[in-house]
Amino acid sequence: MKLSIKKSGRFTYLYAVKGYRDDKGASTSKVVRKFGTIEGLKDTLKGEDPVEWARAQVAEMTALENAGKQEVLVKYKPSVRLKKDEQRSFNGGYLFLEKIYHELGLDKICAKITDRHKFEFDLDGILSRLVYTRIMYPGSKRSSLEDSKRYIEQPACDLHEIYRALSVLSGESDFIQAQVYKNSKKVFTRNTGVIYYDCTNYFFESEQESGLRQYGVSKEHRPSPIVQMGLFMDMDGMPLAFEINPGNTSEQGTMLPLEKKLNGNFKISKIVVCTDAGLSSYENRKGNNVGKRSFITVQSLKRLKGHLQEWALQPQGWRMKGKGPDEIFDISRLDETNDEIYNATFYKSRWINENGLEERLIATFSPKYRDYLGYIRNRQLERAGKAIAKGTAKLGRKRATDYRRFISQASYTPDGELAPMTSYTLDMEMVEQEERFDGYYGVSTDLSDNEPSILKYNGFRWKLEDCFRVLKTDFEARPVFLQRDDRIKAHFLTCFLSLLIIRILEKKVNRAGQKFSVRKISDTLAGMDFCSIPGEGFVPTYTRTTLTDHLHASAGFRTDYQIITKKEMRKIIASTRKKDEK
Repeated sequence: MKLSIKKSGRFTYLYAVKGYRDDKGASTSKVVRKFGTIEGLKDTLKGEDPVEWARAQVAEMTALENAGKQEVLVKYKPSVRLKKDEQRSFNGGYLFLEKIYHELGLDKICAKITDRHKFEFDLDGILSRLVYTRIMYPGSKRSSLEDSKRYIEQPACDLHEIYRALSVLSGESDFIQAQVYKNSKKVFTRNTGVIYYDCTNYFFESEQESGLRQYGVSKEHRPSPIVQMGLFMDMDGMPLAFEINPGNTSEQGTMLPLEKKLNGNFKISKIVVCTDAGLSSYENRKGNNVGKRSFITVQSLKRLKGHLQEWALQPQGWRMKGKGPDEIFDISRLDETNDEIYNATFYKSRWINENGLEERLIATFSPKYRDYLGYIRNRQLERAGKAIAKGTAKLGRKRATDYRRFISQASYTPDGELAPMTSYTLDMEMVEQEERFDGYYGVSTDLSDNEPSILKYNGFRWKLEDCFRVLKTDFEARPVFLQRDDRIKAHFLTCFLSLLIIRILEKKVNRAGQKFSVRKISDTLAGMDFCSIPGEGFVPTYTRTTLTDHLHASAGFRTDYQIITKKEMRKIIASTRKKDEK
């Protein structure tokens, strides 16, 4: 700030003037305070020099501003229109993501890739914006570019550079995943004692097959080409590694190749892989029954050999989780009026050897789970019965969740002989078959750990399902609009990195008994807007909440003051680029 002395007519005016740069970088100034005229001040100051007095006032105002204590006075006139096309609102929520982005060293990773390829565009700027917008404003690459213009830091790229960057990122995906994992261990503890693997698929807007886009078994039952994602997750629900495969690829053959990358690129040699029944093939279990590898997998009791089924369904010889191993229960004689018994999980185990693979079969039983399955099936039977009564019944694929599996068809004549006339009835034999296994659940493993520990590890699989839910629902990773394989792979790389960053942020803010969902966090970040005050700084327009308090505590900076000066905002931005290693 400086003192400005201007003569107008027979009077000389004194002003406190502040210089600044506008949003376009041009130098300009504004009057911060009007002191009055020299002639008028001579009467009020009683002999004190008005100019020297005004200089002292400016010096005091400057000192207060530098100390962050100067009041900011902004004058608005109802007669003055806004400047045309002037952006006044900016998002600052991305700064909390930017903090984690730099903690993971993604800026340094991009710098290494840039050095290798010698291209001109800003890979770091593009990748970071694609990640932030995927979390806060999910959409197409074109919309991501437009949405990134909301940020306090404006993008310096155009759409064709984004597509060029996607091609580069695709080829560097394995390198980026490995480096991010290595860097993440410097930021927080990676719990890889047991890792979890599953597959899902994503559908495309286009109906044309090409490259990765292939027709296959869609988990969402969409009649569109799909692409398959195989994803590894650690015990804390943090994504570990992923791979994209053509939509017609069998899930069973995708796990072991990605494990080799974990061993080679990630230097994770001791592996305990936990999967659901869909990935529990003999080849996968055998492949993880060598060296330092082990497996835990869901085992369908319905698919067991007869003598093993008989053993699993026998009511005698069960133990209860939470009780001593010497306390044995007969599950046909349980007192289910006792809440502890009704809500308990019972288990028993035995070692088996099938086709030269020695493994332990753990059977579990839960009265509460039994009743839940019965409730679901009764609702499905009601739907099947209504469909038969209305004449709309038809046979369906025998999916476990499809009510049509309970509908059977018979053809007959009025004389009772086989003929083209069709009748639909409830398949009570199917109902009885399912009822036999109500409440039962199976797990197979080659580990010798106690059964409750194995069951605990297996119970964490829901976190992987939640990862897929976040990708598909919160991040809107599908439908996919991209056509080229390299850009498709890069799209899912940005989704993977977004998932890792939001999981880290979720872990940071969910402390002291708090539980904020990914959707709540991302919506809050997207709503953390600021109004730009030319020459002064940024005024928060968002509502301060418990979550915003936790966000600030996790990041180590605060944006919830009445106004953030431009100088202070520059400090905040600089702080997001410093890595706070554990």
